[in-house]
Amino acid sequence: MRRRRAATAGAALAAALLTACATAGAPAAGPGTGGGPAGGLPPVVDHVPTRDRVVFLTYDDGAERDPGFPPLVRDRRLPVTLFLTDQVAGPAYGHFARLRAVGASLQNHTLDHPALRGLPYAGQRAEICGQQRKLKARFGVRPRLFRPPYGRYDTATLRAAAGCGITAVVLWRAAPDATGALTFTHGEPRLRPGDIIAVDPDRPKGTSLTERTERVLRQIERAGLRVGRLEDHL
Repeated sequence: MRRRRAATAGAALAAALLTACATAGAPAAGPGTGGGPAGGLPPVVDHVPTRDRVVFLTYDDGAERDPGFPPLVRDRRLPVTLFLTDQVAGPAYGHFARLRAVGASLQNHTLDHPALRGLPYAGQRAEICGQQRKLKARFGVRPRLFRPPYGRYDTATLRAAAGCGITAVVLWRAAPDATGALTFTHGEPRLRPGDIIAVDPDRPKGTSLTERTERVLRQIERAGLRVGRLEDHL
């Protein structure tokens, strides 16, 4: 979900995917707040009902390997959630192993970052289950959470996610705009306990992941909130 300069053709392809993700806008389908569709499908959430004064920091793709970010996560004890795409993050899984070692959670964002809505069930399942296997093989963990690329999904996505062991499909209610201020996909334009924040895309442009996170943290603190671990509330 960010723009990134690329020195190789493979990096250029990844940057194109991330730029498209950044410009895709709000999620395509309306999320719930904890209750899932009928038939045992995973819930789709952008907000988690909770009495705790917490919000949740999430990051997509894995294109940016800011060396200052792991120390920030460690020093602030931030329980961040990273939704990784193998095509983008795979060349630097060592970086994400370091983040996991300091408290980050690694979750599923597909193998190749396609727009899933409208694709055949088999193709969607291959994307989601394939990344489950990649992350299990590399890190020894099988993700429970999934974020569809561009926030776009359909019933086939939910069926495929359920079949791959996903227990919740995670969207977002808040994200930084071009100035770094938080904007909201719906509802009152302020942070509420239980909101899920997508720190990507690269806004404001030209700032590092560490700087963007610190700016969001200041907004969280001004609202009298703190960062919680998403997996503990789903």
